[in-house]
Amino acid sequence: MGFDETIYIVGAGLAGSECAYQLAQFGYRVKLFEMRDKVQTPAHRSDRLAELVCSNSLGSMTDYSASGQLKWEAQQLGSLLLDVAHRNRVPAGMALSVDRELFSGEVTQIIQSHPNIEVVRELVEDLDQLPRPTIIATGPLTESRLQHSIENHFGSEFCYFFDAIAPIIDRDSINMEIVWQGDRWDRGTKDYLNCPMNEEEFFRFTDEVARAEKVTPRDFEKTSFFEGCMPIETFVERDPVSLRFGPCSPKGLVNPRTKRWPFAVVQLRQENREATAYNMVGFQTRMTYGEQVRVFRMIPGLEEAEFLKLGSIHRNLYIHSPKVLSQDLSSKKDPLLFFAGQITGVEGYFESTSIGLLVARFLRDKLQGHPLVPPPRASAFGSLLSAITEERDYFQPTNINFGLLPFVPECGNKRIKRERQLHFAKESLKDYLGAPPAP
Repeated sequence: MGFDETIYIVGAGLAGSECAYQLAQFGYRVKLFEMRDKVQTPAHRSDRLAELVCSNSLGSMTDYSASGQLKWEAQQLGSLLLDVAHRNRVPAGMALSVDRELFSGEVTQIIQSHPNIEVVRELVEDLDQLPRPTIIATGPLTESRLQHSIENHFGSEFCYFFDAIAPIIDRDSINMEIVWQGDRWDRGTKDYLNCPMNEEEFFRFTDEVARAEKVTPRDFEKTSFFEGCMPIETFVERDPVSLRFGPCSPKGLVNPRTKRWPFAVVQLRQENREATAYNMVGFQTRMTYGEQVRVFRMIPGLEEAEFLKLGSIHRNLYIHSPKVLSQDLSSKKDPLLFFAGQITGVEGYFESTSIGLLVARFLRDKLQGHPLVPPPRASAFGSLLSAITEERDYFQPTNINFGLLPFVPECGNKRIKRERQLHFAKESLKDYLGAPPAP
């Protein structure tokens, strides 16, 4: 089935690629605009579609987590990127991590070869540059001219926060006489490399993190980091011990040499299929490059680490979606101008992908004259949508978590309560998918 309508999508990241594919599968012609062979961002390294920049992990796959539930629902809804991620998976315990180059390479090939999709390598500078319907999926690194156009469209309701990228290390430069391979609580297939620190090493390390020269953001009025992706120096500034309850948590990690949990642990996660590169889990940073090398080589096992990529800091943009977007994620000022992905205020690779998938369904229904039928509130998709569209004064980016799912009566047991939340989520989505089409 084909339609005369052409849909314009700006931004071929995770949300834009998923959205374009879904609409093309529905039979619409899609023009997908991507600027990155002409204008590069501070974080991307290539012009491939759906490139992952901060990490290679799409989050937990466990069937007892909110993140795993979101992926289960996306699978029921036919997510392209989830399928591609599974085909390009690398070992990461209970997480879905991918070989970044293979993942983005396959997505690029599928999108560019789709008969209903035309990839246009151009910079879009203005919201009014394209006919409607248009979907803006430019993500947190929206080019400045388009950013100004969005600001003009929404007025003062355009926001931002800062995000940071963790370093990547050459596997051959890691001292495996100190580091060991294993997963928390022995779950998984020993996919992580663990760098142990005793108490003295840990506090000497945090002292140097505090003293290190940092990159100072310029031309911004505030520095607001997303709580789920904070630089390690922000932990240290709050309280050095907090690192032991975050990125350096030793819980469930038994050092085979001592048969005990270390005082603290730095974990490294496989970055590519060949296992030649590992990224520092949770070690986003705003230290200068030289200081990163100096300070991170203080970590036991990384004394001679060769860094394939150092950490960096960049600004992430998002709009105040509850105030300016309708429930179908279209602008309240322009019902055929949609927004998808991280720019809407979701945080995380797969959350962005999921919003792109939702917007495709919403736009299809609007063009066909059907009333809006959002995913049920009890589902992970419905909960994520609610988090970015329900009116509120204070709004900041969020990833999928149990706090977003609807309340269930207290059970006296957190595990049982979460099992019930996930049960309701699965059942509600099954009902949603089994319901007859809206008249």
